[in-house]
Amino acid sequence: MLETLKNAWKIIDVRKKILYTLGMLLLYRLLCFIPTPGVDVAKIMQGVDSIPLLQYMSAMTGSQLSQMTIMAMGITPYINASIIMQLLCVAIPALEELNKSGDEGRKKIAQITRYVTVGLGFLQAVAMTVGMKASVTGGFFSYLTIGFCLAAGTALAMWIGERITENGIGNGVSMLIFAGIIANFATAVANGAANLVTNITSGAILSVLGTLAILIVSIGLIVGVVLVDLSERRIPIQYAKRMVGRKMYGGQSTHIPLRLNASGVLPLIFASSIMQFPATILSFFPNSGAYRWWSTNVSATGFWYNLIFALMILGFTFFYSSITFNPAEMSKNIQQNGGMIPGIRQGKPTTEYITKINRRILLFGAFFLAFLALLPSVAFAIAEVRLPFAASSLLIAVSVAVEVMRQLESQMLMRHYKGFLK
Repeated sequence: MLETLKNAWKIIDVRKKILYTLGMLLLYRLLCFIPTPGVDVAKIMQGVDSIPLLQYMSAMTGSQLSQMTIMAMGITPYINASIIMQLLCVAIPALEELNKSGDEGRKKIAQITRYVTVGLGFLQAVAMTVGMKASVTGGFFSYLTIGFCLAAGTALAMWIGERITENGIGNGVSMLIFAGIIANFATAVANGAANLVTNITSGAILSVLGTLAILIVSIGLIVGVVLVDLSERRIPIQYAKRMVGRKMYGGQSTHIPLRLNASGVLPLIFASSIMQFPATILSFFPNSGAYRWWSTNVSATGFWYNLIFALMILGFTFFYSSITFNPAEMSKNIQQNGGMIPGIRQGKPTTEYITKINRRILLFGAFFLAFLALLPSVAFAIAEVRLPFAASSLLIAVSVAVEVMRQLESQMLMRHYKGFLK
């Protein structure tokens, strides 16, 4: 590992990309300490502590939402805008045609996504500030200033992410989320280490064993996420030989890689947002009967909450696959290029075979996401142990780290060095 990093550092192009990525991440973290003018931070922190959705958003931004810095919205509006545009490209024929029209069409969709991002950032900032009455003066121009500052922070975060994608290593948006999550992890690790030292010196054996158990479970989950993220089901493809002019093409064997967790963390994010939405709305009316009923009967550690949460993860996994994966089109492309799956006829049988394999993989991936999401609640219900991370945070952090390693490996293999993944 160290030898690989040493070899990567020797390559001028790779070294420049690494330094550029680290520099932009440092700039992003420095901007996270610039406060937003006209905000009552105490009310924001109180609202974040009591509203589940805001707790989730704060975790994705490295706790900047609770401090209400200019990066409080982070890259979240851009993610929401990207998801909205992706769904609209399926629902609206004009956008679907634009998306299939090549690089120029995709550039236009990316430009529209940027405008939607800034608009969503402004609306979310104003709505959150008004809902929690967090403006110092409470005037119209105060809310307008807060909205513009947070929308500008979102636009700047989006620009930093695009620059990392273009000139650095890894996906820029994912790297920004990764930086925020790692900042929270660093705080959790520091607090855990301090508590462990305190428990050892005071002789609290049970607390020490609990801390060590959390550490072992965390390491095991990280290993499991890495294995699932790197796993894939390979469908073999055999291409027939054919003459094009005076040259012979085809005759080789290849495969179609289907990832076990192709949908990534999106189903978990969708399910988390929807499950937190009712509690977020009801929290603005703390004296209502609906709020008391929801808090009593649908708690985050309760049976019904976790059952609905798991079912929604399963549903969103298959829904996302249905709009992003088209077995019929894949089968058509294989047939047009003179390929076939050994033992499977071309056309409809190939489509049915790919669909069957994909559904089995999706089922495994959905159950894995559900297990990962429910583990903190199950651990608390059985042993009253609180894990220092959320499922989505762990999955995003590990997935981004693996993706960066893949990109570094590709850079190394181009120059005949051994990569990270052997």
